[in-house]
Amino acid sequence: MLLLVEGLLLFVPVVVLGAAVGWPASLGEPAATVLPQVAENETALRLGYVAYLAYSALFLPVALWVTATLAPDRQDSRLARLGLAFAALSAVARCVGIVRWLTAMPDLAHDWQAGANREAIAVQYDVLNSFAGGVGELLGVSLFAAGWLFCLVKIADIPLWLKGFTAITAVALALPLVELLGVDAGALISVGSATVQIWFLATAVHIFRARTA
Repeated sequence: MLLLVEGLLLFVPVVVLGAAVGWPASLGEPAATVLPQVAENETALRLGYVAYLAYSALFLPVALWVTATLAPDRQDSRLARLGLAFAALSAVARCVGIVRWLTAMPDLAHDWQAGANREAIAVQYDVLNSFAGGVGELLGVSLFAAGWLFCLVKIADIPLWLKGFTAITAVALALPLVELLGVDAGALISVGSATVQIWFLATAVHIFRARTA
């Protein structure tokens, strides 16, 4: 159930934020496009990002439980502890990236609508988005989450197909890190997020079938 909740919970921000601000495509849009939408749809924005925050905070308990379930004989190994350290960093980084949409962005949106110095607001928006987005998406969603899955591949007692899918999921999550080299990741973040959601659901099915066999 924990895996199913994590696998399905992301659909809440996808639907709510997609309707409110065109998320996640809007993450690359300029302040002039996004901030008016934020001001006009603040309630929906907060609802969507609170759900996304819950999903991100739940990532660590999920990682703890999955590691204990899939690697019961090695859950206290150094590799397991390293993987869980990655999972903890992933959860923290994700939450840092999300909180900007619940705190700073609504304030910037209100100032924008009030007709304040929009050039200065646009600069603040771009800097905040680049920094917090990098922390949340590149470090949290990509690097640290991929690190946990790579460690899990090494220690988990799972069928070969799931071991291979776990490795593929880790690679898919890591692909957006090319942005650190100045390369536009394009839709790679969405691809990685979609792949890990399928992994959550596939792993839930595997565990359920193993326990009922």
